[in-house]
Amino acid sequence: MRHFAVWAWVVAAGIGLSVHGEELLKLTDGKTPPPDARLGTPRDYNTITDWNPNFVDKAAWEKRAKEVREQVLVSQGLYPLPEKTPLNAVVFGKIDKGDYTIEKVYFNSLPGHYVVGNLYRPKNATKTPVVLYTHGHWAEGRLHEASDAEVKKSIESGAEKTRESAKYFLQAPCAALARMGCTVFAYNMVGYGDAKPLEHRKGFNDVDAELQLQSFMGLQTWNSIRSMDFVLSLPNVDADRVAITGASGGGTQSLILAAIDPRVTVSVPAVMTSQNMQGGCICENSSLLRVGLNNIELAATFAPKPQGMTGANDWTVDIETKGLPQLKKIYGLYDAQDGVAAWHRPFPHNYNQVSRELMYTWLNRYFKLGQPEPVTEKPFEPVPPKELVVWDEQHPLPKDAADAASLRKTWHDLSDASLNHMIGSDPQDYRRILTTALRVMIDDKWRAQAQVVEGSNKERKEATYTIETGLLARVDPGTFKVIGNPPGKAPPNAAPAPNTPPPARDQSAMPYALLMPNNWNGETVIWEHPAGKLTLIDESGQPLAPVKRILDAKFAVLCGDLFMTGEYVPEGKDGNRPVNKDFAGYTFGYNRSVLAERVHDILTLVAYAKSRESKFVHQVAWEGAGVWALLAKGAAGEGILRSAIDLNGFDFDTIKSTADENFIPGAMKYGGIMSFVSLCRVGETALYRKPEGKEPPLPSRGVRDGKGRMVDWVIREGGIDYDEVPRR
Repeated sequence: MRHFAVWAWVVAAGIGLSVHGEELLKLTDGKTPPPDARLGTPRDYNTITDWNPNFVDKAAWEKRAKEVREQVLVSQGLYPLPEKTPLNAVVFGKIDKGDYTIEKVYFNSLPGHYVVGNLYRPKNATKTPVVLYTHGHWAEGRLHEASDAEVKKSIESGAEKTRESAKYFLQAPCAALARMGCTVFAYNMVGYGDAKPLEHRKGFNDVDAELQLQSFMGLQTWNSIRSMDFVLSLPNVDADRVAITGASGGGTQSLILAAIDPRVTVSVPAVMTSQNMQGGCICENSSLLRVGLNNIELAATFAPKPQGMTGANDWTVDIETKGLPQLKKIYGLYDAQDGVAAWHRPFPHNYNQVSRELMYTWLNRYFKLGQPEPVTEKPFEPVPPKELVVWDEQHPLPKDAADAASLRKTWHDLSDASLNHMIGSDPQDYRRILTTALRVMIDDKWRAQAQVVEGSNKERKEATYTIETGLLARVDPGTFKVIGNPPGKAPPNAAPAPNTPPPARDQSAMPYALLMPNNWNGETVIWEHPAGKLTLIDESGQPLAPVKRILDAKFAVLCGDLFMTGEYVPEGKDGNRPVNKDFAGYTFGYNRSVLAERVHDILTLVAYAKSRESKFVHQVAWEGAGVWALLAKGAAGEGILRSAIDLNGFDFDTIKSTADENFIPGAMKYGGIMSFVSLCRVGETALYRKPEGKEPPLPSRGVRDGKGRMVDWVIREGGIDYDEVPRR
C-alpha cells in the first residue's frame, strides 16, 4: 500500500534532521522538558487535594454530579450494570436477644460468589428502616474482637463506656440500631472472616483485570448493591428509609454506594471523608475512580439527601474546616445546608461509641425513630463471634464457590452479554454507553478550549507559508487543585483566596508547530506521529513532501509533541512513566494513562485549530499514533471531520503490561480497538492496517478501509458535501 512509503519517508527524515531543521521547531534546549505540570510527581491516595465547587446554579452542579456517578460506575466495572442474577438468599440460625434477633445470611451476588453477613431485626416491628453496615479493615471484619489492651485504652480515653462495646465495637452499633427499630445487615468485605474463598487484596491485580475494569473494589461495590437488593426484598422493611454507614474502608463503601445507588436515603460514612488520604487498600481504589476528583466531591453527589460524617485524629482531622464547607456550598444549592454535617472528635482512627452516638442521633432525626436526643448507646450483650459465623456443618461453603479466575470469567461473560444485547437491540444506547465510558477513560471531552502559553510563541516567515511554534495549554477554570504532601511534612497552607477558582489541574504546556499557508483555505490538518512535530520537516528545514502537498492544497498543518513524545523526552531519557507494581489502580485511579494524555493533547490541538477560526479540522495519524487518533475521533464528535488513521494492526489485547504506552483501563471491557470505531459518526474516517480479522460491532457511516496515500485522502479536492455531514 502506498502510504507505507510515505511513512518510511517521514521516519527517515525525522531521524536524520540536521541542526538547522531541528532548530526551526524546537522550543527547549534539548536537555530540559517543557514546563508541563503533568511531568511532576503523579498523584496517589496520599496526595492532598482541594475541591472548590464554583457551580453557578443547581443545574450546573447536577450535570457534573451525573458525570461523577458515571465515572464511579465505569471505574467499578459496572457500566452498564451487569444482569442481576438470582440471589438465592439463605437466612438461618436465629439468635434471640430479647428485643431483637440475629440471623446468619448468605447469598449470591454473582453466580459462585457468596456474600455473608448477619441480619439484625427488631421484634414486633412493622415497616422498619434499613441500615447497611460495612466494617473497615479490622481483623475478621464483623467478627472482630479487640484485644484486652485495646479495650483498656478505649475505656480510659472515653472512647467507649463498657468493656463489651470496647471489645465488640463492630457488633455494638448493629445491636443499638436494632433496638432503635431498624433492620440492620452487617456484611463482610471480600476475604475477611468467613467471606471465602477469595483472599482480601488478591486476584484482581494484573493487566488483564485492568483492561476489563475488574477490581477488588468493583466486586465489593457490586456486593453492596446486591446487599441492598437483599434487604429490600425482606418483608416489613421501609424502602423510603434506607441508610448505609461504616468506618474506614467501610466508610469508603458507604461513600461509593451512596453516590451510585439512588435507593440510599441517608448516609453516614465514618473516618473516611477527606481531602487528604483517600483510602489505602486496593478494595478502596480502582483505576479511573478519582482522576480529577476526591472523596469530598464523591460525597457531594449525595446532596440534598441527609449525610453526616465523623472525623478523628487521622486524615479526617480537618473535615469540619476542609470538606464540610464545600459540601455545604453544594447542599446550599438545594437550600438544604442543614442536611450535611461533620463532627471531629479527638480520638484515634476508629468507630467508637462517641462517634456511633452521633450516627444514632442523625438516623433518629431523619428516620423519625422517636428516641430522645442525643441518643446514647445502652449496654448490650455481645454474641461470641464463633456463633455468628455463617459456614458450619449444616451450611458448608457451597461447592460452586468461585476462585478469582472463575469469578472474573463470570463477570466478563455477564458484561459482554449486556453490551452485546445493546448492540443487537439498541445501537443508540450502546453508543451512549461507549461514549460515556470513553469520556471517563480519557478523562476528557469535547468541547475544549486552548490557548498559547504567554510568551512562548514564535513566528518565522517563509515564501509561501508561516511557521508558528509555542506551548499550548488548556483553558479550564476547574474546581480541583492538587496541593501535594511532601513525605514527613504537614499539609501546606495553600488554600485559594475566597471565590477564586484554583488553576486548571492539567496545567499542560505542549510544544506545537503550526504551518500556515499564505492562501489558507480555512481548514486545518492535524499531523500525528510518535516522533512529534520534527517529522514535519526534512534535514534542510523544508516541509516533507506529504506536508508540502497539504500546504499546496491551502490547508494549514498543526502538530504537537503529544505527551511523552518529542521534546517531552530530552535526549538520553526514556519516555516511560512509573506505574505502581503492586496495583495499577494506585496510579491510574488518580492519573490519566499516557494514552489518555495523548488523546487529551489531540483534543487540545483541535481546540486550538478551532480558536484560529478553522472551518473544519481533519487529522492524519501515522504508525503508533493511530490508536490515539481513533480515540480522539470518537471523543471529538463534530470537532474532527476527516481522519486518515493507520492502526498498524494494533489492538489492546496485545498489551502485556500496565506500563505500556498504549495501556488504558477498560479498553477490552468495551470490546477493544474496533469498538471505538463505532463512535466515528461525523465526517469520514479511513482506517489503514486494521487488526487482522476484526471489524466494528456496529457499522458507522463514513468509516471505510483506507486505500491510497493517507494525506491525499484527507485533502482531496471536492471531498464530501459539508452540508450533509452526519451529526451524532
